Amino acid sequence: MAQEEKVLTTFQTRVRQLILRFQELKKENAGLCAKVEENEKRIKKLEEKLTQKERDYQSLKMARMMEITDGDLEGAKERVAKLIRDVNKCIDVLKDDK
Repeated sequence: MAQEEKVLTTFQTRVRQLILRFQELKKENAGLCAKVEENEKRIKKLEEKLTQKERDYQSLKMARMMEITDGDLEGAKERVAKLIRDVNKCIDVLKDDK
């Protein structure tokens, strides 16, 4: 009987150890699941920020292109105005020669 009691006690001890280890692993798993969820939320926020930054970049790029176009338009207007003044001077010179 003593041998059976010893085996039974050993078995009970092992079962208790397994239960404790299971509880530890359950807590660890819960912590890891929480970290995974937190990281997924963080990734989602970062992806949203990245998307917004890409939109902002495209907007700035478009604004820069329009700025350059407007600058070219102003420069073209100035050149045309100068050409008109030159033509008017030529016309005045020709009128004076008659």
